[in-house]
Amino acid sequence: MTAEPAGPDELDYLSFVEYAVKKTSTRLPAIDAEAMRLVLTLHRVTSALVYDLESAVHRPRGLSWPGFRVLFVLWLTGPMESKRVAELSGMSRAAVSALVNTLERDGLVSRRQADHDRRAVLLSLTDAGRETITNDYRAHNEREQAWAGTLSEAERRTLIGLLEKLMAGSAAAEAKRRF
Repeated sequence: MTAEPAGPDELDYLSFVEYAVKKTSTRLPAIDAEAMRLVLTLHRVTSALVYDLESAVHRPRGLSWPGFRVLFVLWLTGPMESKRVAELSGMSRAAVSALVNTLERDGLVSRRQADHDRRAVLLSLTDAGRETITNDYRAHNEREQAWAGTLSEAERRTLIGLLEKLMAGSAAAEAKRRF
């Protein structure tokens, strides 16, 4: 919990959470303020982390956050159908399809018709794509270490366990069906 600023003009991205919880609880006393605080804080920290990774690591190297995600999936899995890349990267098929146009133009990804289904598109990293993601991931992991370094090893394990528990819950299972 952070100290509440004197007014809205003094709020920043993270202090807004406490302000929002207090104001919402006043206006709607029956809400679950702790659930609101949890989700709003988790969302804001995640957004700040993604923004940091994209602006400090990926954009300077010519990639967007979605571009990194697609290259990362292909780097780890090898050639894969675009619909599976969409699933594993947490993106829509349409977003992956549009993004692959750019990645292909930049010489990082190639696509071809799948042998088993003429409608399916198989995506692969090119040599340039493999080199790009290998170098980018090294820099990405340095930023991951900077973020994770705030926590002790025990705190990291606890947080990972709690996040995994959230992802295994019924609300997450329902959300995953929409991916």
